[in-house]
Amino acid sequence: MTVRKDDMHTAPRDLGRPPRLPRGALRITPLGGIGEIGRNMTVFEQAGRLLVVDCGVLFPEDHQPGVDVILPDFASILDRLDDIEAIVLTHGHEDHIGGVPYLLKHRPDIPVVGSELTLAFVAEKLKEHGIKPVLKRVEATDRYSAGPFDLEFVAVNHSIPDGLAVVIRTAGGTVLHTGDFRMDQFPLDGRLTDLRAFGRIGEEGLDLLLVDSTNAEVPGFSISESDLVPAIEQVFGSTPGRVIVSSFASHVHRIQQVLDASHAAGRKVAFVGRSMVRNMRIARELGYLTVPRGLVIDYKKTRGMAPEQVTLVCTGSQGEPLAALSRMANESHEVRVSEGDTVLLASSLIPGNENAIYGIINKLTDLGANVVHKGNARVHVSGHASAGELVYCYNILKPRNVMPVHGEPKHLHANGALAERTGVDPDKVLITRDGVVVDLVDGTARIVGQVQADLVFVDGQTVGHATEDTLAERRQLSAGGVLTVLVLLKPGTTELAEPPEYLHRGFVQSPESLEAATVALKKALATAADRGVTEGEELENLLAGAVGRSLARTSRREPVVIALVLDA
Repeated sequence: MTVRKDDMHTAPRDLGRPPRLPRGALRITPLGGIGEIGRNMTVFEQAGRLLVVDCGVLFPEDHQPGVDVILPDFASILDRLDDIEAIVLTHGHEDHIGGVPYLLKHRPDIPVVGSELTLAFVAEKLKEHGIKPVLKRVEATDRYSAGPFDLEFVAVNHSIPDGLAVVIRTAGGTVLHTGDFRMDQFPLDGRLTDLRAFGRIGEEGLDLLLVDSTNAEVPGFSISESDLVPAIEQVFGSTPGRVIVSSFASHVHRIQQVLDASHAAGRKVAFVGRSMVRNMRIARELGYLTVPRGLVIDYKKTRGMAPEQVTLVCTGSQGEPLAALSRMANESHEVRVSEGDTVLLASSLIPGNENAIYGIINKLTDLGANVVHKGNARVHVSGHASAGELVYCYNILKPRNVMPVHGEPKHLHANGALAERTGVDPDKVLITRDGVVVDLVDGTARIVGQVQADLVFVDGQTVGHATEDTLAERRQLSAGGVLTVLVLLKPGTTELAEPPEYLHRGFVQSPESLEAATVALKKALATAADRGVTEGEELENLLAGAVGRSLARTSRREPVVIALVLDA
């Protein structure tokens, strides 16, 4: 399918601040999840009040070293926290709930609205942050009033139980936010996407549809979860050693399939990793996971068992460096992968994680494991609607305006093209990005401005202090190492008291490059003397810059150079 961008209303790059919201209008501001797959968060404004739908995290890529997770940018709403009526959560995946603790740290009493399983996952996360939340449980078909927002919840099928779409009715118009969804006609838990409700909403008149775009480029309809059963059962029945399954810690449906296949093959199951143990305990207690008596055991009890009697379930399917599977691949985990084991990657690849995942596959293969993944077996199906399903929904809902969400630019444009083909006016298909403000006025949605929506990095115990400059320095350290130059000067002068000393970490130097660096340093000292710069940070920066430029020429490497100037 060819996507013609000129046919759609794509947000320009030079947008200014949005104007005052017209009386009676509805404002929609995505602060994450548009232009990326992760950190989903959308803010709705009506009559001076705010509603937040989802608040997730984005996981870092290779070029973001040291970052734990990435948050939406709350800057545009921090001075309006008292205006927030509620945080509505569509489902329990990290890219939709992982940022909730960080927002509630600013105002803990914001009501958090969601389904049973979603709230249970959130409550455990908030407990770790020391936050006592105000939780409001809803179910499909429920109505919930949050200030000027009249909310209706609609059941949708996804790769986690209890997914909800939300209808937002206001004086400024009616919006349907699908959340993540698909149209599996044979779902494992019997939860179908409620197309009858979609039809009713369409008949009432839908002003704006915010719709999942992740698989808009994939033609046809996605296969059912139930179609995976034969391939998964074959893995468990044919593996001579242990089966090690890696999955998202929230993928309850896939874990249920693993439990069923393990039980049929006479294997015991042990969960490995804190988040996996926690989430499966919650799912089991709430009845979303059916576990035969005695099937699940503590990991320690598997150590003396025959390999063909063991299944281990862990996190790390996206190559996260600290997750259990990555540590197994790097031989830094107590679970040692060996000849005869089969590693089953039971999740799809999130864009940006490919290199990390393929690296882990290679390491596990070198250790003697048979690695089974989506690329060589039918062991995973996406939880997102393909093009055929999206078209089906457009034809049922007949929205006046469409705003594709949850996807990279290519996904958004592909989804917008589908909307056009079903008859949506191209001028009313809005291709936006994080921070772009859309106003719904008299049934027409228009792009009106932009607010700050930067990447906010969580780095250890700090939030927002690491910047792109910080990451650039880390990348430079990883590529070129660090070189410290100790410069001893005669008191009150810029003359060397003795030759400079070079201390290096991660930088491979040659005598010739250091000799050239010393020549450059002496020239810089002479320049400093001419300028009257004889001490302090300015002198150190001048010397570090001269040495760095010299090393870039002679060694073709750019280490981080630190100059320390001392008096003899």
